[in-house]
Amino acid sequence: MEKLEQYRNLIQKMLTEFANYRGDNTNSRYELLFDTIHDQYQVLHLGWEGEHRVHYTPLHFSIRNNKIWLEQNNTDRLVAEELVEAGVPREDIVLAIHPPYIRPHTGFSTE
Repeated sequence: MEKLEQYRNLIQKMLTEFANYRGDNTNSRYELLFDTIHDQYQVLHLGWEGEHRVHYTPLHFSIRNNKIWLEQNNTDRLVAEELVEAGVPREDIVLAIHPPYIRPHTGFSTE
């Protein structure tokens, strides 16, 4: 259970740091969605760019079977490597952004 709490805290910290970056656009914002019961963690980017609505998910993690699943990464950050640098073993990270047949070639867990 200690590992699970460590992973939850690490993901929440990473997403909070990401969301705190505002940039120059004052017409949009980042919102955090943390569901610690179902272990779903997301950042939403919401607002307006001119006349166009902004609503997308830059980052989404889940925790399943005591592993961190990278569900979405619409950033230029190598968040899986950031997790490794923070002490998460590669075998505890699943790159769900890749199809199952690619995962054995990523250097991370397959499921």
